[in-house]
Amino acid sequence: MRRAAKVDANQEQIVSALRAAGASVQSLAKIGQGCPDILVAFRRRNHLMEIKNPEGKDAVNGAQAKWHISWCAPVHVVRSADEALRVIGALA
Repeated sequence: MRRAAKVDANQEQIVSALRAAGASVQSLAKIGQGCPDILVAFRRRNHLMEIKNPEGKDAVNGAQAKWHISWCAPVHVVRSADEALRVIGALA
């Protein structure tokens, strides 16, 4: 049995900022197995994001690295709302 999905402490703040900018956000955290934390749609484009704590101490783990490499599109690692907004082009 899989444990409950771990959600980083800053995920709620990042998701709120993305939604305030007009993005749609879907949590993928329950999928696990290295799948990124959120799927974001903004201006008719999709973005996959892996959320990490802002302190920068935690890195992408082995399952995440393998998933990111195997996926045929970018996966962005973000640690703040500003980083996430830059990824989608909502912040210069």
